[in-house]
Formats: sequence, structure tokens, C-alpha cells
Amino acid sequence: MDYKLEQNVKVIVSYELSKSILEIISEKKFKKPMIVIDKFLLETSEIKKMLSELKSQNINTVIYDQVVPDPPTEVVDNGAKIFKEENCDCIIGIGGGSSIDSARGINIVRTFGGKISEYANGKEIPNRVEGLIAIPTTSGTGSELSNALIVTNKETEEKLAVLSNNAVSEFAILDPKLVATLPKNMTIATGLDTFAHAAEGYTSLLSSPVTDAICEKIMYLVVKYLPKAVKNGDDLEARQEMMVAAALGGWILSNAGTHVGHSQAHVIGAKYKIPHGMACAYALPGTLQYTSVVKMKKIREIGYILGASFPEDATDLEIGEVTAEKFKEFRDEKLGLPAFSTFNIDEKEMLNNIDRLMKERFVGNSPMKIDEDLSRTLLKMFG
Repeated sequence: MDYKLEQNVKVIVSYELSKSILEIISEKKFKKPMIVIDKFLLETSEIKKMLSELKSQNINTVIYDQVVPDPPTEVVDNGAKIFKEENCDCIIGIGGGSSIDSARGINIVRTFGGKISEYANGKEIPNRVEGLIAIPTTSGTGSELSNALIVTNKETEEKLAVLSNNAVSEFAILDPKLVATLPKNMTIATGLDTFAHAAEGYTSLLSSPVTDAICEKIMYLVVKYLPKAVKNGDDLEARQEMMVAAALGGWILSNAGTHVGHSQAHVIGAKYKIPHGMACAYALPGTLQYTSVVKMKKIREIGYILGASFPEDATDLEIGEVTAEKFKEFRDEKLGLPAFSTFNIDEKEMLNNIDRLMKERFVGNSPMKIDEDLSRTLLKMFG
């Protein structure tokens, strides 16, 4: 059956992280977690409190803090080796998308063996991988609910995707206090990543009426609450709603996917070291504009969510142009995303990526044909 919606992660929204972790560990009878975490988070009060509570309950932990942005395959493979050497029985992934993706990759390799690159190249994940508790500290990637994890081949600078409904987290804990201190620039970039997940999932070939409704709500939440979170990081209501939007965005990745916007972000972001959320935000205006040629009604709806109005006689492409400009206004003026020009990448250099863009795996979800001409146009509009 071609099911249109599936969600296998048990989600908790909690303001008591330590209590929620202990309850899950007790329920599952876990004995020795590996904690996969961004190193700097070990110095934060909430994580220190959680580690202290685990210790007080005689739960030994193994800390794996070798995660880096755009994690290379070696980080995952090495983590799986340590997991086995230390006889761990579950994984707690804490951090942004890089940490949670690394944790999910480790969970796959420790369960089925091999190397994570093999699973990116088609090796089967035959059964549900259990034992991962995902705790996001950003509101963007949605890795806590997503079935897609991204690692990097250091030699080729390519981002590799592992896609499997069997590789999702078993549990996800959303604690708004963990994102209250997220810097403004990261709040903006990760929040725009969430919007991109919803906008691309909404217009993907994999979309369906039930995923469309979720995408519309995600975009609404981002437009309403992201500016509030940027203005005041301590606004826990805004932080909570953005965490919910991000998690739902990850769910949408599993059910509707993304398309050429994320393909551009993966190719350009990996090659030029542009943070993923920023790359998605730079790619989205062109994606919206040219998707409108084949999905005009949906692009117009995105425009309405952004506060756009349209001339009665507007063509499909003009509707895309208006929506793209309204998104840029939201991105640049309301939120303050840094201009793409700060990366000093000229147009000629960008156009060297046409072939890689056309071959990127998510291009196949695009509702329009991504040929050489359109690839050139989109790369010229990137920014």
C-alpha cells in the first residue's frame, strides 16, 4: 500500500528533561546509554543537571562528543565502534541536526554492522532500529522525527543521505528551555530550514492532502513565531511552537520529502561550507518562483501565509515571483538573514555545480523537470 502518512516516534514536550529521560530509561530498562552530543553543550546547565541525575540513579553513560557540523562518515563509524566496545545499549542524541543525525547513523551501524556510507549507497536497513532518544537543541532540521539523515564524504565534499523509515528515533523530547539560549543567527537559519521543509514538502511529487495540511500549519507557525523567537530568545511560548514546527517538519521529510531547493542547499552548502539552514533559505526564492509554473495554487497559498496579495490577472510565473519576493522580505527584513554576498562566491563559480545539482537525489521529487537550463537559472538566483 502507498500509505500517505506514518509516524513511529514517541514524542514528549517537556520542561523537565531529566525526569523525562529517566522515565524512558526506566520504561525500556536501559542500562548504559551512549550520549552523542555537541561538546559545548556539556557546559550548559540543563545538560549538567541531566548528567547529574543519571549518575545519581547509578546509570553509567559514555560521552561521545566528537560531532562536528556536516558530520563526516568517520564520525558515525567511529561512534558505532565505541558503542560496541563500551557495551552500551541505547543512544541519547543531543544537539542540532549534526548530533542527532550522527546518533541515528551510529544506531544503524551498531545494529546492522558495516559502514554508514554503505547505507547511503543502498544497503538495506531491514528492521526498525530501536534505542535512540533524540533531544534537539535547535528548531530546524527536524532530525528527531525525520527518516533522512545526512553525512558527508570528506574526500568528495558530497553530502550523503540515508533514507529509511526503519531508522527514525524511538523517542523525541522537545524541551523549549534547551533552545532559549540559541544565538540569534542560528535561530534564524534553523527556523528558515523548517519553513523550507514545509514549502518543499507541500510542493513535492510525494505530497498528499494529509501532508499538505501539516505543511500549511508548519509554515503558519514559522511566520507567526520565528520573529518572536528572534526578537526575544527567552520567549518560551515562541520557542515551544518553533520546536513543534521543526519536529513536524522532520515528520514531513519522512512523508513528503523535499526537492530542488534542498538539492541546491546540499550541493552548495557542502562545497562552500554554508550552514544548511542558510543555504536552504538562499535556495528557496528561485525554487518557489519556478515551482509556481506547475504548482501555482500551492505557491499562491504559500504567498498568502507570508502575507502576499496578487493581481487578479497574474500569470503562474508572476504568482511565483510575488511569493518569492514576499519570502525574501520575511527572510531579510523581518528576520535579518545575512546576505549571500557575504560568502563571496561569484556566479561563474556557482555555475560549476550544474551537473552535481542535476544528479542530487532529492531532485527527483521536484514537480518540474530539472534540466540544465533550469539548473543554471536556479543557481543564478541562489541568494
